[in-house]
Amino acid sequence: MRSKSTAKGPNEANIAIRTIAMPADTNPNGDIFGGWLMSQMDLAAGNVAARRAVGRAATIAVEGMTFHTPVHVGDEVSVYAELISVGRTSMKISVEAYRRSRHNDERIMVTEADFTFVAIDEDGKPRPLPLP
Repeated sequence: MRSKSTAKGPNEANIAIRTIAMPADTNPNGDIFGGWLMSQMDLAAGNVAARRAVGRAATIAVEGMTFHTPVHVGDEVSVYAELISVGRTSMKISVEAYRRSRHNDERIMVTEADFTFVAIDEDGKPRPLPLP
């Protein structure tokens, strides 16, 4: 997935969440709160992790998040997530977030990061991932 090109854009097969940035999602300066965007990315990665784990999975790390451009109120935010590696109990998921203004079709990458999840049992303890 790691394509930075806005001309080509991300692989639509990896779309996990699409939402609209709303006024309630802003920080005190009126910009979309980075924590809101990170939570959308965590939800997207969590969907991929839960499917692969066939059950509960918990976020244990986020690596390399850099915000390249702001998100504005009214922008459509699309979050793409792709499983990139699997261990015995953990998995790494590449996540990219793009914004699109309401008034055009250009998608611009906002941020990207790698999320690491661990499959967990009912007691919150790590458990082996099932075979694919």
